[in-house]
Amino acid sequence: QVQLVESGGGSVQAGGSLRLSCAASGLIFSRYTMGWFRQAPGKAREFVATIGRSGGDTYYGDSVKGRFTISRDNAKNTVYLQMISLKPEDTAIYYCAAANRPLVAGMSVGALYDYWGQGTQVTVSS
Repeated sequence: QVQLVESGGGSVQAGGSLRLSCAASGLIFSRYTMGWFRQAPGKAREFVATIGRSGGDTYYGDSVKGRFTISRDNAKNTVYLQMISLKPEDTAIYYCAAANRPLVAGMSVGALYDYWGQGTQVTVSS
């Protein structure tokens, strides 16, 4: 049974930092492209970042470029999202997702991902 468990969310003031983690189990982690998405209340799910199987390729949503960094540790079956210079508009539930395919164009589309975590809340106050 595949499980993706996010952690590291919380409340922070604008300008602060958080690091999210997503621990994967039940799959061969190194075969999966991993992604982060978020969803704010009343808004559609938004692509945040994705990372290829080896960690060499990464892509980011325009709203987080330069502030967020995605990384992975295949030995620990974990993907991370380092977030700095947080803004109130970053407030959302953040979801980890896994896709059993190489990182290709279009990986910002949630439908390409096979497994999803339950999410972790990030709240940024002004």
